[in-house]
Amino acid sequence: MDAKERHPGEPGFQTAVVRLSDCIQLMQADLVHANPTPDNLGHPVSDVLMYDPMDEWTSVDGRIVLAVGLMCGSPDFDQLLHRASNSNAAAVIVKAHGAPLEELRSAAIRYDLAVLIAPDSADWTRLVALARASVMGAAVDSVSGVRLGDLYAFANAAASITNGAASIVDPLGRILGYSTLPGQPIDELRRVTTLSLQEIKPPAFDADFKTVYASGGAVLIPGIDEEMPRLALAVRASGELLGSIWIIDPGEDKREAALEALDRMAPLAGLHMLHARSASDFGERRNGDLIRTLMEDPGHAPFAAAQLGLESSGGLAVAAFSIVRAETGSLESVREIHRLLHLVTTVCNVQFNTSHSALIDSVVYALLPSDGATSRAIHRRVVQEIGAYGHTISSYPLIAAVGGIAARVEELPGSRSEALQTLQYLLHQQSTKPDAAGGPAPSVGLFEDYRIPLNLLKIGTFISESGFAELDDIAKIQAYDAEQQTDYLDTLRSYMASNGNISAMAARLHVHNNTVRYRISRLAKDFDLDLDDPQKRLWLWLRLTTMDLAVEAEWAAAPTASK
Repeated sequence: MDAKERHPGEPGFQTAVVRLSDCIQLMQADLVHANPTPDNLGHPVSDVLMYDPMDEWTSVDGRIVLAVGLMCGSPDFDQLLHRASNSNAAAVIVKAHGAPLEELRSAAIRYDLAVLIAPDSADWTRLVALARASVMGAAVDSVSGVRLGDLYAFANAAASITNGAASIVDPLGRILGYSTLPGQPIDELRRVTTLSLQEIKPPAFDADFKTVYASGGAVLIPGIDEEMPRLALAVRASGELLGSIWIIDPGEDKREAALEALDRMAPLAGLHMLHARSASDFGERRNGDLIRTLMEDPGHAPFAAAQLGLESSGGLAVAAFSIVRAETGSLESVREIHRLLHLVTTVCNVQFNTSHSALIDSVVYALLPSDGATSRAIHRRVVQEIGAYGHTISSYPLIAAVGGIAARVEELPGSRSEALQTLQYLLHQQSTKPDAAGGPAPSVGLFEDYRIPLNLLKIGTFISESGFAELDDIAKIQAYDAEQQTDYLDTLRSYMASNGNISAMAARLHVHNNTVRYRISRLAKDFDLDLDDPQKRLWLWLRLTTMDLAVEAEWAAAPTASK
């Protein structure tokens, strides 16, 4: 390694000055700066300190101080600001806990100190890790020549140093980055995992991963059958497992040097992976929050659209995707729903050159742009393509639905409601829709494909909630069937489905025509039904249809398609 490739503690290590503004940008933790000024934003940062008022005061020169458990206006908080200001601290991070922003700003100005406000829900341990990673950010760039958090570039750097193709894997088995240097040998396992961005077997159940995690340094993992041997290193930060680096063995003559290089890379890899994770978490959370605002809060929808850089001149439609499986809390189900998010994002990027998608409440949503008369055909093709790829991410069926086009962003809640209604309807259909192989096939469609049954469900809900179904003919027949163990309701249902055609009804019920005539005459006589009255027939058929749909669609009361 030359000077630019050394890690902290090695001779020749180059340390770059990190400013407070750099740390705020790198932390990506939703911090609010109470009093941003050129002076405090440019303050050099050297380290991070968790403050406890019971501890002996120590030097905080250039440090970011985390005021854990302190509240604005308390004596301990005022004492901390006084000490921090007099000791040239870089900044103090505090949670507001209900204190007005103006009060915090006033305190910051009074002590001439940068005060950063973290969300009340923020985890202090995570903030410490992010802050320390951000402080090391500039140094990492000097060491590796790689932008902090760019795991693909870091994998290329690792592959170059170790002379073997590199992959970076998180604890769930997702491929976070891999090298693309030409000429380095790879095997079929490497091809498959980089194409799917996922390990074949979850690390929790893989003996090789367990061996790597249990080791204190880089180790050699022998190859099995046609697989090449690998060098692997568990990557940690402050004891937390962030993932692992895997290098295809460069051969016996280069193996020892590659193992030593991997060990030296450990702290750099930890900083890169920690920052990549925080950036990904922050980006996904922010994206999800903005898309949720678009779909739930019309008053703030224009602001959220502007934050996303969303172009909606031609209108937008909400697409909803889910995987049909009985349990949703297992490790595998979490892996699959994140694979689905990646698949939706990738396909939408290819189709629309942009993607606005997010995972919200176990459903993946995407905002599909509309432009011209062919928009719905494009929307259908997109969800069909995603459905066709569903088998690559899960053995369970995938369902996808697109709501109607919203001309303005304020109308997106309606499109989302239509998408969810359709998604829930498709969920029920899975139980009776086997594919050629005997398993359930993907179900995808647009809202208008199922408009009639969905509207009938709404009519049925209106009938029930308005009390129109109480003690009418259908209710009386139901009660009689339950008490006498008869099947008058099925007879009436068959009669209506056959449009009163005796022969068709007999064929449907597998009985003689005379039997049908007898049953209908008894039905009409016992319940005083005039089946020749068009209005009476309409009401009976509407009640039967909506009732049957409601029975089949008990899922409609659920808020999402994940059950």
